This record gives sequence, C-alpha cells and structure tokens, in this order.
Amino acid sequence: MGIKNSIVRFFIEPRIHEIERFMKNPYEVQYLIFVELISKASKTEWGKKYEYATIDTYKKFQERVPISTYEELFPYFERILKGENNVLWNTKIDWFAKSSGTTNDRSKFIPVSKEAIADCHHKAGKDMLAMIFNNYPDSKVFDGKTLAIGGSHFPNTKAEGTNIGDVSAIIVENLPLWAEYSRAPNREVFMLTKWEEKIDKMIESTVDENITSLSGVPTWMIVLLNKVLEQTGKSNIHEVWENLEIFLHGAVSFVPYKDIFKKLAPQMNYIELYNASEGFFGVQDDKNRNDMLLMLDHGVFYEFIPAEEFEKPKPKTVLLDKVVLNKNYALVISTNAGLWRYKVGDTVKFTSLKPYRIKISGRTKHFMNAFGEELVIENADFAIAKACKLTHSVMADYSAAPIYLEQKTKGGHQWLIEFDTEPADLHVFTKILDTTLREINSDYDAKRYNDLVLQLPLITILDKGTFYKWLKSKEKLGGQNKIPRLSNDRSFVDEILSLL
Repeated sequence: MGIKNSIVRFFIEPRIHEIERFMKNPYEVQYLIFVELISKASKTEWGKKYEYATIDTYKKFQERVPISTYEELFPYFERILKGENNVLWNTKIDWFAKSSGTTNDRSKFIPVSKEAIADCHHKAGKDMLAMIFNNYPDSKVFDGKTLAIGGSHFPNTKAEGTNIGDVSAIIVENLPLWAEYSRAPNREVFMLTKWEEKIDKMIESTVDENITSLSGVPTWMIVLLNKVLEQTGKSNIHEVWENLEIFLHGAVSFVPYKDIFKKLAPQMNYIELYNASEGFFGVQDDKNRNDMLLMLDHGVFYEFIPAEEFEKPKPKTVLLDKVVLNKNYALVISTNAGLWRYKVGDTVKFTSLKPYRIKISGRTKHFMNAFGEELVIENADFAIAKACKLTHSVMADYSAAPIYLEQKTKGGHQWLIEFDTEPADLHVFTKILDTTLREINSDYDAKRYNDLVLQLPLITILDKGTFYKWLKSKEKLGGQNKIPRLSNDRSFVDEILSLL
C-alpha cells in the first residue's frame, strides 16, 4: 500500500464506524440532529417568529413551521445575500451556492454555512471514500488523484467578503489539506469560468497525471472524456489513465449513460452520489445494489411528503419511521444552513428500510401529466435505456414534452434524442419505448389504449451537439447544469427545436 493511500485511510477509518452507528440507530441520530438545529436557530429571526425555544416535539415543529419552496424563502435569502446575519441561521453566511435547478432562467442562491461545509459536504467526501474502502478493499485509487469537474465562484457584490458559486467550487475552496493533495486539476484551472477553456486546460494539466478516479456529472464527464480521446488518439480512456478505477457520479440518473461509459471506460467501477446545492443526502454503499444509503448525520433533518399529498396546499409529512417501500415521496429538509422545511424539488423512493436506502424517482416540477399520464423521470429513463439496449443504440441525451391536443388531432409526446449510436430502425425503437412505458406506468397505458388520448411517441433525432449548443446559448455549460428530461409544457423543447 502506498504512503498516500495509507494517509487517506487514516483520515477515513473513523468515519466508517460513524456510518455503522447511524445505520443501527437511525431515529436517535435524526432526533439529535433535530434538537441541535432547533436549539441553534432559536434566537434567529426565524426561530423567534416560530417560537423555536418552546418546540420540543416533531409535532409542534410540523404544526408551527410551514413547508416552504425556494420562492417562499427567497425574501430571507435575499437579506442574507445583502449581509444580514442571524436571519435563518445563527452563524455568518459567507458562501451562497448558485443553482439553476434544471437550467431554468432564474438562478437560485442557497445559503451555505460553515457548519454545512464541514458537517455535510466534507463529511460526505469522507463517506465517498469510505464506500470505496468497503466495496473495493484492494483498490489503489488513493495512490493517484481524483479528476473532478466542477464550477466556479465569484464575489458577492451585495456583501463584502462573501462569495457566490457552484457548490463544487465552494467545497474545493474549503477542502482540508489532505483532500486537496489528492485532487486534480489544480485550483486555478478548476475555477476557470469559461467552460471550453476549462476543458482544454483540464486535459492539458491532467493527461500525464496518475488519475485513478473521476468525479462529476455524467453528461459533462462524457464531454471531457471524448475530448481527451480526440486529443490523444486513444481508443478508450484506460489507455490514457491506465490506473483509472472509479467514477463518482451524481446530479442526473446514470441509467441512460451506462452504455456510453462502457465504451469510453470498459473497466470502470461506479459509485452514485446524491449531492445538491442544498446538501449531500446519499451515497451508494453497496456496489451490487443500484440505490443509495440515506446519510442521516449530515446536519439535515428529513421529512417526506407522500405522493397523495403532493398537490395539497398544506401537505402532510411523515418521518423515517412511517415511510414505506417503493412509494414516491417529495423530499423536505431542515438544515444547518437555515433551510427550514424546504422542498428540495426531488422525489425519492425507499428501496430498503434497514438501513434506509433510496432512489431518486424524479422531480416535483419535471414530469409529463398534460393528459393524466403521470409520467415521471424514473419511467422515462428506464424505458429509453431498454429501447437502446434492445436496438443496440446508445443515447447521448434526451428531453421530452407534450404534443397538445388540437381540434382534429390527438395528443402525444415528442422526444428529442441525441444518439451516440442511432438505432437501425427508429420505428422499432419507438415501439419498444412506448411498450415499456405502458408496462411500467398504468396511467400512461390507459391514455394510450386504442390511441384514445395519446398517439405513439414522436421521436425527433437531433444532430450531435444540439443540446450542448442550447446549453451554451443559455450560458449553462458545466457545473451541475443539465438538460431537463421531462417538461409539462413545450418551452424547453421549442427552444431547442428553434436551433435546428
């Protein structure tokens, strides 16, 4: 074992035991998080408004404190952006994570406290390494470096001494020394704001490094790896980085991208992450499973809105002890950065209750239900992956939206797809996609019956690079920006089609 590997293991070993403890005592750990959050915020403006000093039960918390969206909390966030303290959290906020969700025009600015950096994001970094230990005990990944793709940050002009940026850049700026030593590219290159320049500089500075792991959003990692192969003339990425072992990925479902990565890096292992601007919620703990362990000691208190409550003005929530398997829940969090009963926007399903493991099933705002079909991202990812597999095609990216009913025509769905390898017969691909959706979604099946409401999906094949061109036109290259998978209106799709 190399000395570098030994040093990393020294820092990670205690975290392995902490994870084991919260897996055995989930309710106790969450209760302690709850008590700590309420106590620390009791003298903030928000805490006084909702009388946190007298909240001693979950029931009181749920009765007093409203569930909030970003838009509802934004007036508080805006004041914090302008330098006000003790508004939502009891320590000074120096960092704000800029998030566009799924490439909408309006940016979000999420407060990131020093506690969130240390007890959530940095702890999650240790979690990732711990899972590598557990799943690949003979790994030599720590003898090399992790190549990470991320965003950048810039000064907050509304409050001196504070900064705004992608959450990945915030984490890198605050890394402990031992973690900084294992990262590539250097900080100067990592923080470049111009995406295309950054990619070129990343390749230039890392192509001769001992890269043993990758970290980032799958879509942007594909762009980087293809550019590496283009510049080096190699046939797969292991010919460039022969010791490359693992890809730590998150932000979008990996299901549609598996075949692309098999071609790019046939010997790669994978660990999925659930990381967001609001917090770091899950890590794949078992290489033989396709779900993630819910991290219960990251300074985040969890609640869950059951599917039947989604559309209600005052939805009820349940805690961990009341969730059931394979049911959709909207994720609600309270955090050590002052997000109180905040709707993240994601929906999750529990795949295990001992320990608590989850899958991301979709977005509360990103679905198709123009005709009562209730199509969620989980359905779409599964169906398109199956269609690709059975037609020996490889999908690069996709987005879908309704085709609205008109006086003499029926409705439908239009799918915009970029293929790395196109299917030989598009009609066969379309039929498999449609049949799979009917098999896994009864609401979709009912609307497709005899073409009653929905016609066969319309597949529009895009030229390679179209989605990239659209993101560039929106100034959304790099970071955690991503293509909206499903939309309940045609705004995204029509914008993309206008570029053709």
